[in-house]
Amino acid sequence: MNIQGAPFVPGSAQGPLRWGRALDPGDIVVLRQRDIHALHPRPAGLVVVEGAPLSHPMIRLLALGIPAVLVDAGAAPLLREGEEVFIDGTRGMIQSPGVEAMPLPKPPPPGRPVLTRDGAAVALRASVPDARGVARAVAQGASAIGLVRSEYLSPEDGRMPDADFFEGAFRALLREARGLPVTIRLLDIAPDKRPPWLGEIPGMEGPLGRQGARLYDVEPVRSVFHAQLEALSRLAPLPSVSLLIPYVVRLREFRRWREVVEKGVGTAVSVGTMAETPVAVLEMGNGFRWADLVAIGCNDLMQCLFAADRDIPELKEVLDPYAPPLFRFLRQAAEEAGEHLAQVQVCGLLPQVQGVLPVLLGLGYRAFSVDPVLIPILADIVSGTSLEEAGELASKVCRCLE
Repeated sequence: MNIQGAPFVPGSAQGPLRWGRALDPGDIVVLRQRDIHALHPRPAGLVVVEGAPLSHPMIRLLALGIPAVLVDAGAAPLLREGEEVFIDGTRGMIQSPGVEAMPLPKPPPPGRPVLTRDGAAVALRASVPDARGVARAVAQGASAIGLVRSEYLSPEDGRMPDADFFEGAFRALLREARGLPVTIRLLDIAPDKRPPWLGEIPGMEGPLGRQGARLYDVEPVRSVFHAQLEALSRLAPLPSVSLLIPYVVRLREFRRWREVVEKGVGTAVSVGTMAETPVAVLEMGNGFRWADLVAIGCNDLMQCLFAADRDIPELKEVLDPYAPPLFRFLRQAAEEAGEHLAQVQVCGLLPQVQGVLPVLLGLGYRAFSVDPVLIPILADIVSGTSLEEAGELASKVCRCLE
């Protein structure tokens, strides 16, 4: 067998193919994106058929750290139940046994930037869902915790979280961070990220409806949002903590919610915004009058730019991470940020796409927040990159028509 798929989660594994679920921890499970939520028990490796890389289920899959390869529907008939295979999630290969595993780079020292070939500092931070993710980030050499997805912090029994719950969860995050700076994205509920305690809310339909801060005035989201602020106030002072307000589009929205956050936390804390729409990204330069930091959410941004729901596998080809107009847009955003570009963090899956990180460096971006499992590989890319060459590459990409 020799199938070339798309790399997704780095690492390699060997074992028999099982469709749907593992019979043994050494199995390689083949499944579709819609079945990821039911993945149990934990297999040795994964092959995802027709997965949408930017979707929330696939992002959760990254956090599991299981070597994974993506394949299209045409390859599915070749994946026969029980056949012994070797998969390489770093190179996107599915082969017969006997292939030598590609060694992964060693993690960089945690808490430090990675230097390019010509000595420029690049921050490789980690995006995590919980305290266990923070521990993995430290082990993989994160320079900081760039994004805590606090919407995934929820009691196991499915009840609505209160301030006591969040106080314990946030305290655990900070303990596992071992002194690294931590940025917490405040409650970011969306149609495809609905916690068990949330009932039906009008206007949440589709990818461009009510989500993030647009729900902060709506119960029960309002109560949970304020519970997060109360919990943070109990942990004050917070010198190494920053907060991000999600899905803010206009500056007046950010100013309003920053005031609410500062009042609720009751202490000096850095507050920034997620920039996940074209309008928000292009307003970055003006936004720094009130924001301490900005995180570009590339997954949602690409969804807006390409007018394609990122959770629909049939549209994954539309969300082209190599499209020159995408990089021309990001170049314009970097120019708008101007002297504040150092305070901009690029989030999402875009930096992990093969060949893209040098282009982003060439556009001037120097801080990235990615899943911990990707940090050693991206650090290796950074250390082998010359900024002069990256700048030339970015210019060539932006000049391309297709």
